Amino acid sequence: MRGDCAGSRVRVAVVGAGFGGIGLGAVLSGSDTAEVTILDKADGVGGVWRANTYPGAACDVPSHLYSFSFAPGREWTRRFAPQPDILRYLERVAAEHRLEPRLGTEVTEAHWDEGRGAWRLDLSDGDSIEADVLVPACGQLSRPAAPRIPGLETFGGPVFHSAEWDHDVDLTGKRVAVVGTGASAIQFVPAIVERVAALTVFQRSAPWLIPKPDRPYGRLARALQRLVPAGRLPARGFWALFFETGALGFTRFPLLTPPFRWAHGAMLRRQVPDAALRAKLQPDYPVGCKRVGISSDWFPALARPHVDVVTDAIAAVTPTGVRTADRTEHPADVIVLGTGFATSDFLAPMKVFGPGGAELSDRWREGARAHLGIAVPGFPNLFLLYGPNTNVGSGSIVHMLESQIAYVRQAIAAIAGGAGPLSVRPEVESRFDTEMQDRLGRSVWTGCQSWYRTETGRIVNNWPGLMREYRRRTARFDAEEYERP
Repeated sequence: MRGDCAGSRVRVAVVGAGFGGIGLGAVLSGSDTAEVTILDKADGVGGVWRANTYPGAACDVPSHLYSFSFAPGREWTRRFAPQPDILRYLERVAAEHRLEPRLGTEVTEAHWDEGRGAWRLDLSDGDSIEADVLVPACGQLSRPAAPRIPGLETFGGPVFHSAEWDHDVDLTGKRVAVVGTGASAIQFVPAIVERVAALTVFQRSAPWLIPKPDRPYGRLARALQRLVPAGRLPARGFWALFFETGALGFTRFPLLTPPFRWAHGAMLRRQVPDAALRAKLQPDYPVGCKRVGISSDWFPALARPHVDVVTDAIAAVTPTGVRTADRTEHPADVIVLGTGFATSDFLAPMKVFGPGGAELSDRWREGARAHLGIAVPGFPNLFLLYGPNTNVGSGSIVHMLESQIAYVRQAIAAIAGGAGPLSVRPEVESRFDTEMQDRLGRSVWTGCQSWYRTETGRIVNNWPGLMREYRRRTARFDAEEYERP
């Protein structure tokens, strides 16, 4: 049976060439135990940082924390890296580790072959490959979510999602309707407000905001990034402490959250003179329940005289604009959808079939779950990156991914040593999930509906603790928690 890999290199198939896939590939490059194939449907590496090219796209975590500890960034032109910097960083890491992903190739299905003890991956080009270990690194923010608005298809002008920005559409002098006020809109609205004739922002709920202490890096600072990589460690430590404090406030100690409210309120009063608009921009849910935005130019953009913030529900889209529930029609030439992503369908549209043809999406019908967010009972040699309950409401997902990568590397080494195939024990996963849901039930994230939760209210995305705790719990791969199928 091919699945007994003792004394041979383990064939590892990684689905996705974003931070997770490139990070794992870099760690395993040159390994004498693993042969890695990275597959991605895009035509280049970068994942969401290749796909999201909307104006103003940038990270809302400082760049020194939003990078691997084993690959210090030297591309950063600002404290909060813009999208081109992050893409260049990932491209460099891939090149330096001689990673050559198979691009333009989507994995449509993965089947566990019990006879061979291996995964068969069916590809969009009709080909198939075999691997001993399957590592989906698809991310939680890779599939744009299009809203179901009556009449959207009848609109006479361009319509596009922020994650699929149409750069052929010139917004200069246009009336632009923006649907949504999430993290992407908070970035692209200020970036386009100067060149549009009119901007109508349709807001379902106001986001909580804190100021963005961004600044450009001068020539000296950038030279130091290249020459003294360790110089970033103090900044990395400071920002880790900042975000961990926020995580404590959202999960265990609500008394730590008032500074977020004060920062939002102070910025709102200072930047928005109009009392009626200030009222619209004051959230009506607990701070942290939805993702906290970080921006110093969102409020000034909305306070511009040619910008209108509409809080009435959208009833329909017409050929010439957007009609709200109060029967007002808001004319528009272009509609931009800032409506986020399908975050709870973790591996879709890829289908994964385990032993006996069991489909993973059926297993997750009540909400995705996995031990440490990585391993699922009944699916041997399957290890997820950025899986269920590994997102951070306050922190760096790259830090979390680095923890997962270290864990998966140990699992692969165990399989190469003859321990596999390996499937996490059901009782281990069940115990972990019970703990997660119990802790999440006491967090701020139960106070509203957000992308962190399914329609039934189960929180499937977020980690209920600190990044430091997750690093500790994934530091050692425990083979006793796994069984051979």
